[in-house]
Amino acid sequence: MTTATLPPGPPTPRFVQGAFALTGRLAALRRLRDRYGDAFTVDTPLFGRAVVISGAAEIKQLFTAGPGLVENLEPNLGRVLGPGSLFALTGEEHLRQRKLLVPPFHGRRLAAYEKIIEEEAVREMASWPQARPFPVLPSMMRITLNAILRAVFGAEGAELAELRTLLPPWVAYGSRLAVLPIPRTDLGRWSPWGRFMVFRRRYDAIVDRLIDKAAGEDLERRADVLALLLRSRYDDGSPMSRGQIADQLLTLLAAGHETTATTLAWAVERLRRHPGVLRDLAAEADAGGGALREATITEVQRTRPVVDLVGRKVLVDGFRLGRWTLPKGYTVLVGISLIHDDESLFPRARAFDPYRFLDARPDLYEWIPFGGGRRRCLGAAFATMEMNVVLRTMLRDFTLVPTAAPDERRRSRGIANAPAKGGRAVVRRRGSRTAASASAAAGGAR
Repeated sequence: MTTATLPPGPPTPRFVQGAFALTGRLAALRRLRDRYGDAFTVDTPLFGRAVVISGAAEIKQLFTAGPGLVENLEPNLGRVLGPGSLFALTGEEHLRQRKLLVPPFHGRRLAAYEKIIEEEAVREMASWPQARPFPVLPSMMRITLNAILRAVFGAEGAELAELRTLLPPWVAYGSRLAVLPIPRTDLGRWSPWGRFMVFRRRYDAIVDRLIDKAAGEDLERRADVLALLLRSRYDDGSPMSRGQIADQLLTLLAAGHETTATTLAWAVERLRRHPGVLRDLAAEADAGGGALREATITEVQRTRPVVDLVGRKVLVDGFRLGRWTLPKGYTVLVGISLIHDDESLFPRARAFDPYRFLDARPDLYEWIPFGGGRRRCLGAAFATMEMNVVLRTMLRDFTLVPTAAPDERRRSRGIANAPAKGGRAVVRRRGSRTAASASAAAGGAR
């Protein structure tokens, strides 16, 4: 057996490290990085003994390692989203499924979804109060949920209404279950996982109805992802099963709903505290531009990543990762927030400075809010487009009032780290043209 060489780490017991991880994960990670350097070993109830890395070279090596060396580490996400989810699949089966899911999220397909997202943004923002504080996170949650239900699920009518009611509490519940240890015994229907499966059965029944409806329509005329998945075929000509489709639709919802909405809430929180950037963004939106808005989205994701860790499991004994030799079965965690704070990569790293990305796109092994390698978030392009459209709509239709209030603290919602006050905003509507368009959109709500 190969001798392991592991980075140093705290000697405190597992339950103590777990408590720190639950109560202040980012602060704990930063303290460990300051004490031990850009790699250290931890021991927590969820991951066991694990190596945390935040050096760019080692992160790139991990993300580009072959599937025979390391594999995805999302044990609870796979259980939450189903056995057919990309988070649960490994090896060739993961690549086989991913191949079918790539086409809807690239190129001209994305343009077809922009109108849906703008409609949902205008409709939701029509209800925003004027000149008094309110949290934008619930609104952003509704926008991203409705956009995904229409663009991805192709839902309308009764199914759209049912999913709007079912999914928000289920996603929130599953997000919290995903960061808890998996129980060793089945505790029945009244246990947390048992209650979760009650939601799942209701969801599967709705998706079955959506598939039945789609089967009676001309799928070639539909642009939603459900229709594309029903038309897709594996290399051997076989279609996806209903269970696989249900799992993948849920995966796309989970990956693109809460995280995107939370990033938009952070964008509002950041912009209110940087009035110069806000003025430039409003002027750019009036002129029909978008370069600074795209750079702002990139900087929000750098300074306020909603997910701060992504992991891999070592499959072979003696896996060499930079300076370290890791044993089989070990977990490697990538500190997303830690590398985003690296002064050697991002000068004045703690400052919010979108202009740094105006003339330079970030390296995808140094800026990693979507993960990296063959496990990089499939919906990254969709999420980026969605955030761009929502911010463009807000800047066009509203004046966002700056504030001198302290930064909102991070609050864990399970998987995602959200602004503690929900991204509080004060807005004023801009002009009669936008008021009329908002009123028309609100009147057209389903």
